[in-house]
Amino acid sequence: MSDNARQNRRNPTEPELRLWRHLSNSQLGDFKFRRQHAIGNRILDVFCPSIALGIEIDGQTHDPDDDRRRDALLKHQHGITVLRFTNTDVMTNMEGVLLTILGHARHMPSRWMTKGVLHPNPSSEEEGLSR
Repeated sequence: MSDNARQNRRNPTEPELRLWRHLSNSQLGDFKFRRQHAIGNRILDVFCPSIALGIEIDGQTHDPDDDRRRDALLKHQHGITVLRFTNTDVMTNMEGVLLTILGHARHMPSRWMTKGVLHPNPSSEEEGLSR
């Protein structure tokens, strides 16, 4: 699967390339995205691991029912939320696509604990606080 992802990264579609120009280098809200990220037997066009957000750019050949089933499976098995946009969305309404992604991203919880944040109910050994 990772060979397919690598091949897809080398040969992106025009909509994927255009979207990536706005998402690379943490340009959108300081969120770090990856292109053509393999998860199980799927390859997500774009993935933000810190918030488990996948982005798919769909051409004419996608079957909406199959996509819904696969997206539900990703959510159930891996906790990944998938946003879908058409090629036309990306090519003609990039601002709307970016605002939608950013809106979802800002409201999703981080999967990773931020350095320096204490657990809400630490054990006495973990507290490190003197009383």
